[in-house]
Amino acid sequence: MKRIGVFVCWCGSNIAGTVDVEKVAEHFRTYPGVVHAESYQYLCSEPGQKIILNRIKEHGLKGVVIAACSPTMHESTFRNTVQQIGFNPFQLEIANIREQVSWVTEDKDSATSKAITSISQIVEKLKGNEALDPIQVPVTKKALVIGGGIAGIEAALNIAKAGYKVYLVEKEATIGGHMAQLSETFPTLDCSQCILTPKMVEVARHPNVELYTLSKVTKIEGFIGNFKVTVHKEPDYVKRADCTACGDCAEVCPVEVPSEFNQTLKYRKAIYIPSPQAVPTIYHIDPETCLGINPIKCNKCAEACERKAIDFDQQPEDILIEVGAIVVATGYDLYDKELMAEYGYGRYQDVIDGLQFERILSASGPTEGKVLRPSDGTVPKRVVFVQCCGSRDPEHHKAYCSKICCMYTAKHALLYKHKVHDGKATVFYMDIRANGKRYEEFVQNAIEHEHISYLRGRVSKIYQENDHLVVMGADTLSGKRVEIEADLVVLAMAMVPGKGTMELAKLLKVGYDENGFLNEAHPKLRPVESLTGGVFIAGAVQAPKDIPETVAQASGAASKVLEMFGQDYLWKEPTIVDVDGSLCSMCGNCVLVCPYGARSLNKEKHIVEVNAVLCESCGACAAACPTGAAQQRNLTDKQIVDMIEVALEIK
Repeated sequence: MKRIGVFVCWCGSNIAGTVDVEKVAEHFRTYPGVVHAESYQYLCSEPGQKIILNRIKEHGLKGVVIAACSPTMHESTFRNTVQQIGFNPFQLEIANIREQVSWVTEDKDSATSKAITSISQIVEKLKGNEALDPIQVPVTKKALVIGGGIAGIEAALNIAKAGYKVYLVEKEATIGGHMAQLSETFPTLDCSQCILTPKMVEVARHPNVELYTLSKVTKIEGFIGNFKVTVHKEPDYVKRADCTACGDCAEVCPVEVPSEFNQTLKYRKAIYIPSPQAVPTIYHIDPETCLGINPIKCNKCAEACERKAIDFDQQPEDILIEVGAIVVATGYDLYDKELMAEYGYGRYQDVIDGLQFERILSASGPTEGKVLRPSDGTVPKRVVFVQCCGSRDPEHHKAYCSKICCMYTAKHALLYKHKVHDGKATVFYMDIRANGKRYEEFVQNAIEHEHISYLRGRVSKIYQENDHLVVMGADTLSGKRVEIEADLVVLAMAMVPGKGTMELAKLLKVGYDENGFLNEAHPKLRPVESLTGGVFIAGAVQAPKDIPETVAQASGAASKVLEMFGQDYLWKEPTIVDVDGSLCSMCGNCVLVCPYGARSLNKEKHIVEVNAVLCESCGACAAACPTGAAQQRNLTDKQIVDMIEVALEIK
């Protein structure tokens, strides 16, 4: 029988406050198969780890159970510890008595009893464990970055500058994302384009970066270190090498449609450059609004182009790339304003969202930086800013805080006052969340020095009255109902994941939360990693973020990629699901249910074969196998039965 040691962690009062840890340790001193048991205040500390190593040597332990917090926290910590003295790390198991016992149980006697049962199950499991060796995986030292906003640009540059190839994929005709639409950025009020455009140009020109615009990822196969990705690229219908961006083609184009970059406040042609700072700086034909590409019905742009850069024969193409790591940085969109019917968006031209106001404020925007009403082009003397539109409203919209709205509303109000000195700015707010460096000072400056009125309360309704709007709400500080006349209303809409995020998450096999934001592996210890090996996340695709936090997380994701690329081989968990050839009936059930494509039928050998590198140890195949041929290493049917029996006290 295996010689097992049980170590019970106090975790300060996290466990010891509810569980009688010494009583638990005492119980296991006489448990069959256990030759040593003790408790310690912090097992994850250096002294705690030394105690474990010393006891392994003193008692000749062949198995170790750590009763502590979740294995997602410190399983790797303790396995790395025991490896120092040649102990097989897969002979160490974690019994989670913090999240699954102490944190969810108030009564100390009950918690202590539960802890004993939980540890007993892990001891029984450990008795059946094999000594396993990690699986060696080669690394393709190239990276894919999905999303060309500031997060994707920063991640791509960090990886490329370290000497590795990067494929940067962006669905739009230009990189830059929403940051390119901003006028100025808080709290420094520096020009968005001034700080972003150099990075856009740099990433496009970097020899290690291959840029794909008008492109999206349609297929992902493989595993950490070895992904095969299909990128679908739509044509520009313009030869990039020949286009000089002279604009002759756009001048003769008869089609005008609302500009997406200018948030529908200005028109563009069917052949267009999204913005003056677009990268790549070439014209692009929008096939949805062009009078006709196949068959050609207009041809005026081609006739006007002296360099013959227009190419109506360009076709979509699928490009196969091989990479070792993927960074997802697909950013955010704004909550659908049409869902805020009470605020009149869509019915009243002078009710706009924050991004539309950014374009109005921008020197390259539809009004060249002049603050004008969309309805009649006059200067609005009364502007009302409404915060938390769609955010922090669990009954009707989104429950979460969008984090940046307080700051960009203060910025909007301040910039409005800079441009319309005699204008009146009023902000409806619930409370102010300004938690970044110099953020609180920025808001206070707007209130105290720019004389912007902050009114605490929610807006219930916005309606039109003659040539102006009326904003109805409540002043919760005075307890009075208020009605404010406004020439322009700006809604601070909630941030939501970018369109297509959930579809991409399914391709990547990455989890997402109830709001569609991608889940990180651990909110504190692994904030840029996903639970799918080799896939990292950066920016607002994970949660609402401002620009500094987005850039920091992008650099963090890039550092994780570089950590991978610094190794010639990776080591993968070996707890895969094997096949017992003597029991396999070749029914194919396990092949059908495997979400990772790790199993295949070999009809010549009459057995199911397993690609150990692809297997993610989810156990779906083992559950589907009718004969018991599919058994997961260190979690066999017998081990599971032993764990159940000890839990039911029948063993």
